[in-house]
Amino acid sequence: MAPITSSLFAISVFAPLGGFLIAGLLGRVLGDNFAKFIAILGMLIAVVFSWCVLGNMLHSGISSTIVPLFDWIHAGSFNVSWYLRMDMLSVSMLTMVTSVSLLVHIYSIGYMSHETMPTYRFFAYLSLFTFSMLMLITSDNLIELFFGWEAVGLSSYLLIGYWYTRPSAVAAAIKAFVVNRIADLFFLIGICVLFILSGSVFYDDIFHKIPELANTQYHLFSYGFQAYEFIALLLFIGAMGKSAQLFLHVWLPDAMEGPTPVSALIHAATMVTAGIFLMARMSPLVEFAPHVKMFIVIMGATTAFFAGTVALAQPDIKKSIAYSTCSQLGYMFVAVGVGAYQVAMFHLTTHAFFKALLFLGAGSVIHALHDEQNMFKMGGLSKKLPATCLLMWIGCLALGGIFPFAGYWSKDAILEAAWMSGSTVGYYAWIMTAITAFLTAFYSWRILFLVFHGKPRDQKIYDHAHESSFVMTLPMCVLATGATIGGFTLAPYYIGKYQLAFWNDSIFNAPTNHIMTLMHHAPYLIAKAPLALGILGIIVAFICYIAAPRIPVIMASGLKGIYQFLLNAWYFDKLYDFIFVRPYIALSKILWKVGDQEIVEGMPVAVARITDRSAKGISWIQNGSFAFYAFTMAIGLVVVLATFLIYH
Repeated sequence: MAPITSSLFAISVFAPLGGFLIAGLLGRVLGDNFAKFIAILGMLIAVVFSWCVLGNMLHSGISSTIVPLFDWIHAGSFNVSWYLRMDMLSVSMLTMVTSVSLLVHIYSIGYMSHETMPTYRFFAYLSLFTFSMLMLITSDNLIELFFGWEAVGLSSYLLIGYWYTRPSAVAAAIKAFVVNRIADLFFLIGICVLFILSGSVFYDDIFHKIPELANTQYHLFSYGFQAYEFIALLLFIGAMGKSAQLFLHVWLPDAMEGPTPVSALIHAATMVTAGIFLMARMSPLVEFAPHVKMFIVIMGATTAFFAGTVALAQPDIKKSIAYSTCSQLGYMFVAVGVGAYQVAMFHLTTHAFFKALLFLGAGSVIHALHDEQNMFKMGGLSKKLPATCLLMWIGCLALGGIFPFAGYWSKDAILEAAWMSGSTVGYYAWIMTAITAFLTAFYSWRILFLVFHGKPRDQKIYDHAHESSFVMTLPMCVLATGATIGGFTLAPYYIGKYQLAFWNDSIFNAPTNHIMTLMHHAPYLIAKAPLALGILGIIVAFICYIAAPRIPVIMASGLKGIYQFLLNAWYFDKLYDFIFVRPYIALSKILWKVGDQEIVEGMPVAVARITDRSAKGISWIQNGSFAFYAFTMAIGLVVVLATFLIYH
């Protein structure tokens, strides 16, 4: 059974690569329909085989298997072969990523149907994006993981900037690429330090060497850091970039410039989940870095609150959902910081269902309104798009943490774990995430009420609205099923009574870390507070946008400073523009004008001018007169003879 399972595992990983290569190379010749068929066929194979692997692992109880593929790097004594790591952490991610990606592929057939340029490139890029993420999650060493990590960044660049004729899309793609490169530098340094200390880049070798690193320290600015802490911090900074945490989040809302299916794939199943996966995979290291875990909790809770406040004021439907993703990722990092890695993975999985659903629902609205994204031009669309409205309601119920939808089980578990951690940062995280639970429900129903309820705000847009085709609605229905039943179905395995058998040592909890048991004993009021706050958020949103829609207008005008602060996302972009972008541009101009044009290019020109003037200055000697030449030679001969006589 194990060899068959390993083969199915490898095929499910590489099937999207086949889809990318064939669709990309032959799609231009054989047409868009061929590219769509091949890309979706590759994803279908990956989904079927990944679910077979999951079933076999649950049935057989396989803990961890290494699938060898080929030799990769040979550089002196440094040798890395390409292996796939098949354990429950990678397989659970594999099934989630491939399933969501298949639905996005199918949805894209309808969404991109009105596209004027050929779409074979789009479907090829989607398959490449999926394969890159699969490389990341199935890696058996940090070099493979970094390969997938960078490939995900490249794929996101290609997809965000897919509409390359739009300057805003090109700028957004570059921004995402550059911001992630900054974080990736720290990640790469962390990998190098880990290799220097452990002598290996393979997970098992590193994890076995961790006890030997207990007394190892690094010194920076005369301050000693324990090796665990230093490496874990570097890895977390890398995760902050990919998972759009505070200070490195600025690329995420701009990524909405890409087609909506891309947004769904980035936010639900691929790029932004990479940071959470990294922390879970490296849990044997992170567990022994208590100060970094505290920092992770603070950053996660603050990011959740920050993004929740910003989502309150966004007029763009996709940007509102994008900041929601940023906020939910903050929740996941809170779980990581208190040592509840299983809870983080649980919320990552349920979040994939309802966030993909919300983005595809938003895409359905945008598609129906001919690319209009401003919610203040919408309204009353429930009559025109009844199926999309119902599905968006399901997505918002899951996002808002309303019982019994998926978000209720996973998000509330994070708050319970934060409280039961018993630490100051844990209490801080609970307060911030509880407030964010209210904000989440409020901005979720703000979207629903502005888009689907009330009166139409633009009659022309409303009159031309239409329900999406079946090929777009079907994937949303499948995701809505996951958003509805995914929570209570997966909870016993991810965080409940079957969790030990399910994870099967693929995630590590220190012997002193009992958070997975303690979280189930949270006080009743603490456990139910998020649900109550979510319901309160819905009520307040109803009052503000249905019962008394003048309230937001009055508040926005009366609290204009706060409104502008939230609308401009706490002015991070403007701040970074002032601190980094403008000085960088000014320095670049100086180096260009002075360094390049005046020095690098100017020196050869100056030498040429001096040579030219010198040549012109002595050119009078070459006048063509035989007598002058004879006279010059005579003078030269006299000088030579005189010199000879003087010194001899």
